[in-house]
Amino acid sequence: MKKARVIAFYLPQFHPIPENDENWGKGFTEWTNVANAKPLWRGHHQPRIPKDLGFYDLRLQETRIAQAEMAREAGVEGFMYWHYWFGEGRMLLEKPAEWVLIDGKPDFPICFGWANHEWSTATWTKGVKNSERKMIAEMKYPGTEDNKLHFDYCLPFFKDNRYITVEGKPLFIIYDPKGFKGLREFMDEWRNLAKENGLKGMYFVGLWVSDADSFESMMSLGFDGLIRSGRQTAEERMAPNKFITRLKRSMAERLNMCTLVFDYSKIMSKMHFEENRIENCYPLICPGYDCTSRRGKKARIYKDPTPQAFQGHVHQTLEYIKDKDFEHKLIFLDSWNEWGEGNYMEPDTKWGHSYLDALKSEILY
Repeated sequence: MKKARVIAFYLPQFHPIPENDENWGKGFTEWTNVANAKPLWRGHHQPRIPKDLGFYDLRLQETRIAQAEMAREAGVEGFMYWHYWFGEGRMLLEKPAEWVLIDGKPDFPICFGWANHEWSTATWTKGVKNSERKMIAEMKYPGTEDNKLHFDYCLPFFKDNRYITVEGKPLFIIYDPKGFKGLREFMDEWRNLAKENGLKGMYFVGLWVSDADSFESMMSLGFDGLIRSGRQTAEERMAPNKFITRLKRSMAERLNMCTLVFDYSKIMSKMHFEENRIENCYPLICPGYDCTSRRGKKARIYKDPTPQAFQGHVHQTLEYIKDKDFEHKLIFLDSWNEWGEGNYMEPDTKWGHSYLDALKSEILY
């Protein structure tokens, strides 16, 4: 028995692709950055070294099966694969999800989160100035014809019995609602296409990241639910005023200074929002954050994370959803394997299975 439906964000990056080869060198994956990270102060936990699964390659079915078994044991319901569709049929990092669909393994639930943002040479690389960025894949929204092409690609996943549903409808998350041109038309068209293809509809969930927006204003875009993704808000609440936080971000970017360092436990304490008690507003939990491997001294870092602090964060989150119907007791875990962000549940050489055990102890009865 579970106290909640935990859906873990999953990065399908750890395999070579031509675009990464061309822009970062043959065989590049995020492991390249992860292994080369340097500590920024004495005791800084860098580099992060994977333990049980090693520096894995997602082309191996054995790896994908081992990940699923590990997640299931910890009480995770399924993975939300980041889905990179740039318009006009162009995709990146699509193969791992396709292999899961074709192989029928692992027998573990998945859904998609559309990472609707551009790719450039700043995506995985530290210290790239805007003037030096090279566009790899521009984010486009061509409209109805492309919407149908996109839906037809996703339909076999939606019809697979492993695909995660809410209210009997395929769950589909949208990363950047505010930057999505034609969002409402897209969702209306997909809902109609879903019904035409024998589905009950679609369950669209958007990421809500800023205090500048309200639950009502975000829902007015046409969503069925929202993920209250509050790291940006929490960081701003840590400072005397928003100007201080923005100044720190500017100093980190312009002067290559390590200014974006926050206490993990204090940040997590400010990521609990009253809106998460609403039936269709879903909380986000986070085991840590440290993107030193991507950004060097410009990194955003949550210092002193521990499995015990994470367990407390999960415990408090459960209080906000305890009165919901189980169908809507969704908690999104950010993330399962964002090693380049120091944001992962998979075992490393410092903590082993401690984060998985912490989650399990809170989620499973």
